[in-house]
Amino acid sequence: MLRHILALSVVLGFGLGAAQGELEIFSWWAGDEGPALEALIELYEADHPDTEVINATVTGGSGVNARAVLKTRMLGGDPPDSFQVHAGEELIGTWVAADRMEDLTPIFEREGFMEAFPDDLIELISTDEGIWSVPVNIHRSNVLWFDPDRLDEWGVSVPNGWGEFIDETCPALQDQGVTPLVVGENWTVQHLWESVALAELGNDDYSALFEGDLPWTDLRVVAAWETFGDVMACTNDDAAGLSWQQATDRIVAGDAAFNVMGDWAAGYKVTTLGLEPGTDFGWAASPGTDGTFMLLSDSFGLPVGAPNRAEAIQWLELVGSKEGQDAFNPLKGSISPRVDSDLSLYNAYLRSAAEDFASDAKVGSLVHGTAAKEAFMSEFATVMEIFLSTGSADAAANAAQAVATQVGLGE
Repeated sequence: MLRHILALSVVLGFGLGAAQGELEIFSWWAGDEGPALEALIELYEADHPDTEVINATVTGGSGVNARAVLKTRMLGGDPPDSFQVHAGEELIGTWVAADRMEDLTPIFEREGFMEAFPDDLIELISTDEGIWSVPVNIHRSNVLWFDPDRLDEWGVSVPNGWGEFIDETCPALQDQGVTPLVVGENWTVQHLWESVALAELGNDDYSALFEGDLPWTDLRVVAAWETFGDVMACTNDDAAGLSWQQATDRIVAGDAAFNVMGDWAAGYKVTTLGLEPGTDFGWAASPGTDGTFMLLSDSFGLPVGAPNRAEAIQWLELVGSKEGQDAFNPLKGSISPRVDSDLSLYNAYLRSAAEDFASDAKVGSLVHGTAAKEAFMSEFATVMEIFLSTGSADAAANAAQAVATQVGLGE
């Protein structure tokens, strides 16, 4: 009888070898950013055809919506198998501090990741107790985007600093009816702020803000807010209604001259719009930040209690592999953090970003989870709203200091 049951199970596809597992991947990569994630999922499915991958994306730029959903799930005891998170304090200061993540050191040692990733990146994703996520990419935050032909048409050039932009570039463009600098919803304005602050403060003072060594009320920081206000006077009035893609579209359409956005904008232009880097669009370090690479890294971790832990580990092995990263990053508009990445697969912009990453000084992005714990990062949106509604540098500085004190920034 048992032999008959086993034979019937095989015929019907219910044998042990045909049992199907599941893997839920939680991220905010949808729409224009979806093809890069799909490339990773296709690789996983090719290696693990008996596992059903659930692509659980929550749309919203920079993960603003996804993080809220993730918090509800993690606190409710319903973690995904693996989730996208910005490497650094966004993960370590939140879920690692709460003992909700597994140490991935055994995976790093078994898969050779200790040698594949730069030491400073491993330090970013580590504490004394372990390594907490697998980085899939490196993005640059401080990038200025433009159309070289249209700059020639308008008779302007890439400004060397924000002072030049405010005093010369901005009025020259406004006189021609062109928006000098396009921004979108709140987080894209915060994204602009960190590039302005980096230029005005310099690498050391910028980093000291998030280490608790420079008060937000310091006169240098207040002056940076004042410069930011002058920059914002050169932007579009309808920012709140624009996504980052729509802001990018205005550069492509010739309605605006410049945009400061991370290099996922290059992925959007190449993958979605079919544009050629160096021909259809140009780039530079945001004004006053040449020689500094403001970085962020998307990564995946392993929550404690992941329903499909074995499949999640297989996913993390793929995420960190050379094959996985070189399939993902050319579509995403990012570079691989692996030292053995095949740069021949990457376009002209990404090759230039890889060169800069190798040689530039590095600081972490605030808005994208690298520089400060999430408790501060999430409240910085309120600080920005205070500045946008009041126009007061002092009010913004005082509000930021209050948040920094409340969350123990730098501790």
